[in-house]
Amino acid sequence: MSEDSVIIRRAIPADAEALAVFGERTFREAFGPDNRPEDVDAYVRATYSAERQGAEITDPDRTVFVGEIGGSLAAFAQLRVNGSVPVCVTGPAPIELLRFYVDRSWQGRGVAHTLMNDVVAAARARGAQTLWLGVWERNSRAIAFYGKHGFHDVGCVPFRLGGDDQTDRVMTRAV
Repeated sequence: MSEDSVIIRRAIPADAEALAVFGERTFREAFGPDNRPEDVDAYVRATYSAERQGAEITDPDRTVFVGEIGGSLAAFAQLRVNGSVPVCVTGPAPIELLRFYVDRSWQGRGVAHTLMNDVVAAARARGAQTLWLGVWERNSRAIAFYGKHGFHDVGCVPFRLGGDDQTDRVMTRAV
């Protein structure tokens, strides 16, 4: 990281608009080149509106984090309890890491590591014992990152991106 350290904090409703823009941009950067534009467009329309981000920030079943460097968004993550847990997640007291994105300019500079540490601590504070996530089977960089942070592949689940049926690998780790 630079002379400015990343600050990880809980998102607040006032973050919704910026988080919607950031989430859409980072999703498009990560998945746009390998998917049909209409599928990516459909997904981001449904997922990254300011209204939806505001609702997710205030949802008691979710914990939304933002990472800031120098006052600008550099990363975000989201934990979710009470969602549908795949049968391949067999550990006790599961919590889902639903989203985890780092701005491309900050990748490989320690931001993701700091964010993951805070996510794990928050999962533990919520009483979770198992952290699980779904990651696109073709996202080898993310799979490698999660592996370095103690996650293990335990199965797969379908993921629908617009009109395209895809496969996510399910990874878990103890909290």
